[in-house]
Amino acid sequence: MSSTAPGRTAGSDVVLRRAGASDAGPAADVWLRSFRAALPTVVRPRSDDEVRDYFREVVVPCRETWVADACGEVVGVMVLGEGEISQLYLDPGWRGRGVGDRFVDLAKERAPDGLALWTFQVNTPAHRFYERHGFTAVAHTDGSGNEEREPDVRYVWRP
Repeated sequence: MSSTAPGRTAGSDVVLRRAGASDAGPAADVWLRSFRAALPTVVRPRSDDEVRDYFREVVVPCRETWVADACGEVVGVMVLGEGEISQLYLDPGWRGRGVGDRFVDLAKERAPDGLALWTFQVNTPAHRFYERHGFTAVAHTDGSGNEEREPDVRYVWRP
């Protein structure tokens, strides 16, 4: 299978591709910008430098990491593993352009038997996004099981 997903977003040159070592820093920066914009009330347990180190040392080399590349600029990142979307973040300026939809379609292709993910309860735009893609909320927690100690929601998609 090719590492580049077919198709492009209307009106742009966005390509979904597997992340390489040189994408770790830009992908971490997308994560940081997106987290700040989407989750301003959630306290991060890690500094910006620790997030960048984690992407460089763990996420990109050890996980199935995909980036959305717009003419050489990383504008989105998705991390998959064993039927799980563990991360899906878009640069704030790229929301609403279909890139997230394409990431979810790719995740469903890579995990045709089903997917699961966690999102924070305060992230209602994410809830709408995943529900629009056929995910169903199956559990709500008080946040005691995550590093941020933020209440979250478990979503699943079954074909």
